[in-house]
Amino acid sequence: MGANGLNQSMSRKQFVMLGGAVLAGLGLSACGGSGSSTSSSTTSSTTAAATGTVYYLNFKPEADEQWQALAKTYTDQTGVEVKVVTAASGTYEEKLKSEMSKSSAPTLFQVSGYVGLENWKEYCADLSGTDIYNQLTDTNLVLKEDSKVDAIGYVEEYFGIIYNKTLLTKAGYSESDITSFATLKKVCDDIQARKDELGVKGAFTSAGMDSSSSWRYTNHLADIPLYYEFKEDNVTNPDSIKGTYLPNYKDIFDLYITDSTCDKASLSAKTADDATSEFVNGEAVFYQNGTWAYDDIKALGDDTFGLLPIYIGVTGEEKQGICAGTENYWCVNTEASEDDQKATLDFMNWVVTSDEGTKSLADDMGFNCPFKSAKAASNPLVKIANTVNSSKTPVSWAFSVQPGDEYRKTLANALTAYAAGGTWDDVKVAFVDDWATEKAASASA
Repeated sequence: MGANGLNQSMSRKQFVMLGGAVLAGLGLSACGGSGSSTSSSTTSSTTAAATGTVYYLNFKPEADEQWQALAKTYTDQTGVEVKVVTAASGTYEEKLKSEMSKSSAPTLFQVSGYVGLENWKEYCADLSGTDIYNQLTDTNLVLKEDSKVDAIGYVEEYFGIIYNKTLLTKAGYSESDITSFATLKKVCDDIQARKDELGVKGAFTSAGMDSSSSWRYTNHLADIPLYYEFKEDNVTNPDSIKGTYLPNYKDIFDLYITDSTCDKASLSAKTADDATSEFVNGEAVFYQNGTWAYDDIKALGDDTFGLLPIYIGVTGEEKQGICAGTENYWCVNTEASEDDQKATLDFMNWVVTSDEGTKSLADDMGFNCPFKSAKAASNPLVKIANTVNSSKTPVSWAFSVQPGDEYRKTLANALTAYAAGGTWDDVKVAFVDDWATEKAASASA
């Protein structure tokens, strides 16, 4: 995912108004001679020199520096201007709407999955047959309608509970002692009770509900109960949910906020940086996050941390692996000029095939990429996740079909209020009832 919660919902009226504004701008562009291309234009050969420019609206704040460097390298080599703008954490959809309303809109942007694609599919060029498409090692990693490929997944990511091996050993435990929610809770409760003796502030880092951090609980932690409910009901994107595993969601959230470095009432102001700092400084043993967090914690040393599945107390969870998936899909703006679309496709292909691009993706960004020329990710968290999942069942990213940002914001508010002394009933309303409400509103808009 990265540290950016992607809004997946926009009212149909807002979308139409936005679309109208953009199309009006494009009409002026067409008068100037460039015009908007048809989907077939995007499948043309990328062998001729591109004369357009690239504007990439990056979803991942933690990789901004690396994308800026990669863009500069490409410009130095080809003379093609590449502009990278990175949305702040939790603001991507808002930023995308804003940027797409401008005459110089992004030529390359991102959606999180089919729910996110719904808002932008009219702006997605057909990527079937393009060089970047042909580089895929698994063509299932695309979003498509019939034969039209709207988006291409470019990175597979993993999340779970990162832990400090040194501190866990100091407490008298090892990873093999934690194979379920019951055993996780037993270890955490013991560490919390002995925190002064062990020199930590808590078992878990702060479960910050500031917007820079709340996505770890509204998106990622919520993934586990959703995954099991969807699996049990044999659905992938339901209009309503039952909250079958909501009690399990409560159990793991209670553990996070009770066996913690801070008081529950202070969580509303706690940030993602707070949690990272607590983990890196050895103030907590456990830290829920994903493979994208490697750069933030690598100062501990690669041999110091491990990665556990997020157990919530489901029968048979001893066989459960690390959460694995993607909400990182590239789309090329079909409303960009033909030259800009071609320049964008050329840049994308260079990123996934060149030495500079593949090295940056694997070594600098730590990505596990599904392309033929991709380097194996050097990110040790990716390696650990792959090792764990080789013998266990990975948990897919069910959260990617959550109704949208309003749903997540309401859920975050309910969790924050609960942590501060409110009732779980409000979380139930936000988690279960609002799902159907938001889905219905989206369908009727």
